[in-house]
Amino acid sequence: MGQAPGRPGRSILRPAGNGFAACSDPAALQRICDRLSAAAIRTFVLRWLRKLPSALTASDRKAGFFHDLAFRQVEFSDTRMFDRPASGRAWFEATIREHLDLGRPNQVALVFSRRISKRTPGKFCTRIITRGVDPSIQIHYRASKLKQYFKEGRALRTETTINDTYDFGVGRLVKEENLRALRAVGEAANRRLLELKSSTEACAPDADTLQKVVLPSTEDGLPAPGLRFGDPRVVSLLSALACFTNLVAGFTNASLRALVAGLLNRPYSARQMTYDLRRLRRKGFIVRTPGTHRYQLTPEGRRLALFFTKVYARILTPALPHLDPTLPDDARSRSPLGTAWRSLDAALDHIIREAAIAA
Repeated sequence: MGQAPGRPGRSILRPAGNGFAACSDPAALQRICDRLSAAAIRTFVLRWLRKLPSALTASDRKAGFFHDLAFRQVEFSDTRMFDRPASGRAWFEATIREHLDLGRPNQVALVFSRRISKRTPGKFCTRIITRGVDPSIQIHYRASKLKQYFKEGRALRTETTINDTYDFGVGRLVKEENLRALRAVGEAANRRLLELKSSTEACAPDADTLQKVVLPSTEDGLPAPGLRFGDPRVVSLLSALACFTNLVAGFTNASLRALVAGLLNRPYSARQMTYDLRRLRRKGFIVRTPGTHRYQLTPEGRRLALFFTKVYARILTPALPHLDPTLPDDARSRSPLGTAWRSLDAALDHIIREAAIAA
């Protein structure tokens, strides 16, 4: 590892709880962390098993009975340090508000810096995140959880905790192939959540991409029906794709159909879901996980799903009532958009009259 100035043989390593805040040689530190293997875990446990009392007798062991090791809980984390912690926290709180109506996490937890029990009097609710409150996003998938929070006031911590390896089709025994598979699941979930946060900041597509999505096209020689913007079914479909729960293990026909049906608020059949999955694949929104019936959003698909959802939920839906011609004058006068629209409408009427075109 790197040398500390004036201290030969010493490396610069600054901790941050159960993570690292700074290191003079990150590559060397990563190599040390990568040494954790199934063999290392087994060696550590078996060393202690030889010293601890065992239910197995010498004759049991001679007969071939032994203790084996299984994964009970595995956690994979990602810690991003901010040069300006105050700006980092402000960014994280803004992303929570940004995703409350888009990604819809199962739970946005606010952890207070005091202990609250059943005997604590009063009613507790939080509307504004203030000093003394540590916000976190928690995404649950079966027995496992993906969590993101601001750590020690200076780092963004993302961690996937796997409590049942069967949730991801991985065996429970402590073996190298199982550990590698679990690590791939955890690191992919952490990466997808971080990518989702950054993809919302600049998600507007160019005109060609927009046309390719909303109009029918041909992809790899196969017809790809358009995803018409404003169609309630398409709006519900793209909004369901943005759901945070899809980040952990992807989604299936059944799991996505339940989300779409809930947003659409009308019957939505498995055949319709199959049709929509086909056009999402051909439009490049999703890819199928090889050897499974699960799908994952592509980075481009995530960006486009968030763009259409944001435009519909935050621009079109709130704006249309202000453009209603039957809106009372007093209500319209309080709306900058309504006032501007009425001025534009009046100006257009004047131009039409000047051109002597009958309405």
